[in-house]
Amino acid sequence: MSPILDSLETVVGPSTPVVSVAPITLESPGRRHALHVRVSAPVTGTDLPIVLFAHGNGWSLDGYAPLTAFWASRGFVVVQPTHLDSRRLGTRMDDPGFADIWRTRVDDLVRVLDQLDTVESSVPGLAGRVDRARIAAAGHSWGAQTVGELLGARVLAADGTPGEDLSDARVQAGVLLATAGTGDDLSPWASAHLPFMRPSFATLTTPTLVVAGDHDDSPLTTRGPDWMTDAYELSPGATDLLTLFGGEHSLGGIPGHEVAETTDEDPVRVGVVQRLTTAYLRSALEPSDPSWVEARTAFTASDDRNGRIDTRP
Repeated sequence: MSPILDSLETVVGPSTPVVSVAPITLESPGRRHALHVRVSAPVTGTDLPIVLFAHGNGWSLDGYAPLTAFWASRGFVVVQPTHLDSRRLGTRMDDPGFADIWRTRVDDLVRVLDQLDTVESSVPGLAGRVDRARIAAAGHSWGAQTVGELLGARVLAADGTPGEDLSDARVQAGVLLATAGTGDDLSPWASAHLPFMRPSFATLTTPTLVVAGDHDDSPLTTRGPDWMTDAYELSPGATDLLTLFGGEHSLGGIPGHEVAETTDEDPVRVGVVQRLTTAYLRSALEPSDPSWVEARTAFTASDDRNGRIDTRP
């Protein structure tokens, strides 16, 4: 491991064995396809907090193991649904109903929250070990927009009117990885084909960490990589921003190892994301836990850090 990962490993501690079960089918009346989730959890420990994870466009419950398995190995129960835009379901952007998938994605996460009994009972040995009073949500790319709505962000209509409040008080903290910025800066193509990518962050009040790459030059915006920091700049709840130097949209490869979408593959960058998000989630869900302060201190003090952390009160 690199020196920076050694320092952060001291904060988050060693891994423990993990059990992962998939697919688990949840009730989803009226949904075009059954709602399948993967649940990953440490094989030992009690009072385990929960992390809901929303994948990026086209992915599935089998993606993002570098993050989700890491979180599980450090004491979280991680639940990953396959959303309706998944490539494995054959969904195309020109399919009827695609324009509403942004909303069904939020519904998927709420269904998970509503069916935690099923989630627990489907994993051998997990029942009775979960702390349902400590729940966070995380997502990458389009999945980050999905999670943002659970945290309080709203989708604006064409006239700028805020849409329905889809926030859920059961979710107490969030991590937004490479999330889209405001709709005012969409490219012409994105404006025409993805009109729902118009978030307002003014009502995002849930404690949130935003993670962005300073080389994430998305074709969806006319602005550049700083577009991915809007959730931090414009919301009252997102008080922490991790900027990864050289990071592109996959942030070093968080969807998986050697996947086609990763253009900036960097195991150390992924390792930094793993450990800093773990520390943030621990402290956000348990304010007496010093992990986030300790991780920030270790990261800032390191000579080989590959990013910057900004925090405001």
